[in-house]
Amino acid sequence: MLALGKLLDLTLGGREPGEKTQSTSVGLRLRWLGEGALEVTPPKVDDGTLHLLLSAGIHGNETAPIELLDQLLQDIARGEIVPQARILFLFGSPMAMRAGQRYLEQDLNRLFNGRHESSSGFEALRAAELEQYARTFFSVAGRNRLHYDLHTAIRGSKIEQFALYPYKDGRQHSRRELARLSQAGMQAVLLQSKTSITFSAFTYEQLEAEAFTLELGKARPFGQNEEVNLDRLHKRLVQIIEGKEPAVDDSFDGLQLFSVAREIIKHSDHFHLHLPDDIENFSELSKGYLLAEDLAETRWIVEEEGARIIFPNPKVRNGLRAGILIVPDSGQRLS
Repeated sequence: MLALGKLLDLTLGGREPGEKTQSTSVGLRLRWLGEGALEVTPPKVDDGTLHLLLSAGIHGNETAPIELLDQLLQDIARGEIVPQARILFLFGSPMAMRAGQRYLEQDLNRLFNGRHESSSGFEALRAAELEQYARTFFSVAGRNRLHYDLHTAIRGSKIEQFALYPYKDGRQHSRRELARLSQAGMQAVLLQSKTSITFSAFTYEQLEAEAFTLELGKARPFGQNEEVNLDRLHKRLVQIIEGKEPAVDDSFDGLQLFSVAREIIKHSDHFHLHLPDDIENFSELSKGYLLAEDLAETRWIVEEEGARIIFPNPKVRNGLRAGILIVPDSGQRLS
């Protein structure tokens, strides 16, 4: 196996490889770009080549996706997967990965789309660096671009594996990409309706990639992910990488679609979220329910039919999202 296939070991050890570029006998090239960043280039790259960005570890304790990318890269380095796609592997937050924590100072996945420019610290610097890796990787116009940013959630979920589809004004969400997600094991997709500051939002809005945040279960330590079944996603990613993906039509039967009704923003230290600490993502909320309160008699009361909550977190910094209220979506606005 090519030594650069052990990117995860290098990243967790805080080491640089002795050789930063390695090639196989068939002309596949692996190139170390920096900490947690490795580019895979097949012998032939033309206008039809897929440019695939796979990222994980934006939150350092979300280990199942990190292990999935490690498996894919090692199989490529062994010659067991033969890529036809050009691939950029990114482990987002190496310091948090080494510490086994979600983040150390501030949430890295709230620092993209220029947000890092108004912040400071190593996580802001890392967000800028990740944006530059992605910008360089997707630098040739008119190419086929796909980005999956792989995560696991803080809490359990009534729908375990789901995706968030970013938003850009004037651009429609794709039925074909939803069908691909369904076949990769996603059970639901949240169709976002406003710009965001996450990594996938950056590549979708600024770099014209089809981009998704994939939530793949509950966060657990390295080696403790037996309950997170990523077999369907792994199979689909191998097919995408090797250019052997079965024909994808526009059918995504069984995939639940949701849209954002409202974001719950924490304005002060007096913010109170009226939900149990162990509430699961996609839990239903009844109309009239007092969801949250803050200063100046600010109150969030559920008004929507079929409302559910995802990502409730009252411990976020002031000014950030403390939860998303979502509702079922018919998919009528899809392209």
